[in-house]
Amino acid sequence: MRKAFLLFCCVSAVLLFSSWGFLGHRTIHQLAVYQLPKKIKPFFYTELKYLVYNSVRPDERRSADPMEASKHFIDLEAYGADAAVSMPINWNEAVAMYSKDSLLKYGYVPYWVVAMQQKLTEAFRAGNKDSILFYAADLGHYISDAHVPLHTSLNYDGQLSGQKGLHSLWETMVPEIEINNYDLYNHHHAQYIAHPAEAIWKAVRQAHLLVGAVFTEEIEATKEFTDATKYRIQQRNGREVKSYSTEFAKAYSKRLGATINQQLVSAASLCSDFWYTAWVDAGKPDLNVTFNKSQKKEYKKEYKRYKKNELIQQGLLLSRQTKTGED
Repeated sequence: MRKAFLLFCCVSAVLLFSSWGFLGHRTIHQLAVYQLPKKIKPFFYTELKYLVYNSVRPDERRSADPMEASKHFIDLEAYGADAAVSMPINWNEAVAMYSKDSLLKYGYVPYWVVAMQQKLTEAFRAGNKDSILFYAADLGHYISDAHVPLHTSLNYDGQLSGQKGLHSLWETMVPEIEINNYDLYNHHHAQYIAHPAEAIWKAVRQAHLLVGAVFTEEIEATKEFTDATKYRIQQRNGREVKSYSTEFAKAYSKRLGATINQQLVSAASLCSDFWYTAWVDAGKPDLNVTFNKSQKKEYKKEYKRYKKNELIQQGLLLSRQTKTGED
């Protein structure tokens, strides 16, 4: 039993490094492109596969870059009981108040989002296509992470409350099971953000408000299960691996309602806002990309399916396609 638990922890740790899971991040980036204005949509849409499949690149860097992890979260409780509303939204002021070492230890995702926004703006201004795509993909990833409640808490995996594995359950397993039931369409159209730091902090605060429910609903759902039905034991490479059962994940999802769906869609909207804002701040440069006749027809058909929330049914959600297109 001890061996199974240790393996469960190892699996949870691996999943923990894939924030939102590949499915979540890739879906968010695709939805964000649909919300962009006409002047820049062709540029982003013709590079949709790049943006979607590189949306997970920051997670992949974690194993090679020891400085990467703390860019993905912010453990607000470590900065004080009211940190969500009292922390400075300016990086230099935060360093002066808490020290750079503390920020590196307990995370600084909202500050990093602003830094990446500036890099994307510079890339637009320089007219460097490769840099624009690189920073757009990375920026979207960090914005998405800021929408995950457990990315705002010291108890990021339920490890402090006897709920180990909760992180991957909320942002990976549940979306994988339930995405067919999600409403992926949002009436939102990209808006200019006058104060990016305030915008990303608003998202962080909103995510943090959901932390309590993430824990309590797991506790309530657990009351309906035994240990044998809450978890499943699988054989992998001759070893037992413990993970949450599909039935428990569904019960947990039901208790959460539309929360995860809403956070996913909200992340896409803010991502589109930040991309658009970087372009505007760069002086609205001509990206020299327009739809040809066939591309325009393809896009209109796809956008129509998006508006009807039929991307999955029509096989148009790239994160759900069998062929990844990554080679």
